[in-house]
Amino acid sequence: MKATVEQLAKIGIFTSLNPTELERLQEHTVICSYRQGEVVMYEGDRIPEKLYTLLSGSLRVAKTAAAGKETILRTLFQGDIFAAPALLGNGIAPATVTAETDVEVLTTEREFLLAAIRENPEIALGILAVFNQRLQQLHETVHGLVSERAIVRLARFIHYFALDQGTKIANNSVCLEKHFPYYQIARSIGITYEECVRLFKKLKPFVSYSRGGKIIVLDWNKLEDVASGDEID
Repeated sequence: MKATVEQLAKIGIFTSLNPTELERLQEHTVICSYRQGEVVMYEGDRIPEKLYTLLSGSLRVAKTAAAGKETILRTLFQGDIFAAPALLGNGIAPATVTAETDVEVLTTEREFLLAAIRENPEIALGILAVFNQRLQQLHETVHGLVSERAIVRLARFIHYFALDQGTKIANNSVCLEKHFPYYQIARSIGITYEECVRLFKKLKPFVSYSRGGKIIVLDWNKLEDVASGDEID
């Protein structure tokens, strides 16, 4: 199934294209659906030369060490692009991408994407901006693993996803829209499942965690203090 012009227009890197340009690009797109838990690509797979964009749902990007330990690199949401080597590198998937929910993935043929970039270089700038942001996040993650306490990394994780994925107000408290199980948080910030449970107990005066991964921030200012490195009283 091909993408519609309306779907393409909602993707950040294509917002600078006019309807005619979107229609030309549309002919070289394909939408694939994946069920929750299904693997979109495995680390080490050779993948076709295409741009991969998440149209709906969420994806987990993870790498597995030789010893078998999985580290979650990032979670992707609607509009995110991924699998950069397929577009710019050697075509080998750098990580395993798994559907966290039912998802739709849009692929765009590299040859025709490059043709669109030649007509509208702002597409390339948009792609570079995404990759630059990812590099900065990776730098901050590595720096945090080396020099920051685990509780600071946990507070920053909560703070980041509250801002990035949105919140809602429930009983005068800030509730994250996205739910995160303990194992996912632990693998994202480089700690064990047991340590993650223990750290949430330390945050309990101002962060509530309930079954199913629901996180409620009871005191936003205190969360920001911990995320900036302040000690908990």
